[in-house]
Amino acid sequence: MLAVKTLSNNLTTYKRNVHAMGDKFEISVVGNDPLLANEQIEIAIDEINRVEKLLSAFGDHSNIKQINREAGVAPVKANGEIFRLISRALQISELTHGAFDITYFTGNTGNDTSSVENVTVKTAPYSVMQTNYQNVVLDATRQTIFLKEKGMRIGFGANSKGYAADRAKFVLQMNGVTSGVINSGGDLLTWGTQPNNKPWTVGTADPEQRKQPFAHLNISNMAFATSVNAEKYASISKKKFQSIANTNKGFPVSEIKSVSILSPTAELADAMASPMISIGINAGMYLINQLNQIACVIVDDQNRVYTSKGVSI
Repeated sequence: MLAVKTLSNNLTTYKRNVHAMGDKFEISVVGNDPLLANEQIEIAIDEINRVEKLLSAFGDHSNIKQINREAGVAPVKANGEIFRLISRALQISELTHGAFDITYFTGNTGNDTSSVENVTVKTAPYSVMQTNYQNVVLDATRQTIFLKEKGMRIGFGANSKGYAADRAKFVLQMNGVTSGVINSGGDLLTWGTQPNNKPWTVGTADPEQRKQPFAHLNISNMAFATSVNAEKYASISKKKFQSIANTNKGFPVSEIKSVSILSPTAELADAMASPMISIGINAGMYLINQLNQIACVIVDDQNRVYTSKGVSI
């Protein structure tokens, strides 16, 4: 169903919700023709579904499944789009010293059934040995990907929705949409302006009251992604942890409440939000302040707010 918000200048925001990648996407486009807007949104939905299928580790023809199945055995020829996505992911892993990592460990060579809930005090260090972005070998000439360790896997849970949002924005722009918003599970990608010619407004959520933002930022042509550590926990040896792991020891960490990242692309914002929780406030802020066109807002476990350069709340 196409939701409509009309203003006096005849420009309207047309919206539609769709479930994809295990989450809700809301696609908003600004225009004055409901039939055209509906067609444009359909194109964006098709692109999101295409990306979901491309990055799935299931299905007989899944390139990701093939790469994972040959872990520790042989390199696999990769789809060009997947190869480029993995290349960018490894660059972010280098940038964050492994805090962002698309690799994970199953403990077997069969089905991908592991999760943080299966980690024990004994298995966590071994899991870290197997789970390491440096064990992903790319051959740009042959366009192959090789996972060096058996039981090792790659997955795009940390950046797939952001990438899908970027692709949806791209096809919308190619089809004449000059202003819009892609909301992927609460993370936003905006371009252009609202129908009233004002910038798009995004809210930084209170981790304890998700529906009550504590601050608003006006942005356009930017992505905004938030990682909140209060939503999913694991229990190891009866201690409660968030589900983001310390990449050095293999155990989840328990510090920052939330991190919000602003960047030019949703893929980058999506990928950087979670590792910032693992990196910590001081090191994380130092890293962000060294980078161009990226900013962050951090809320710690005492509800104190930290902002990088260029952010005013």
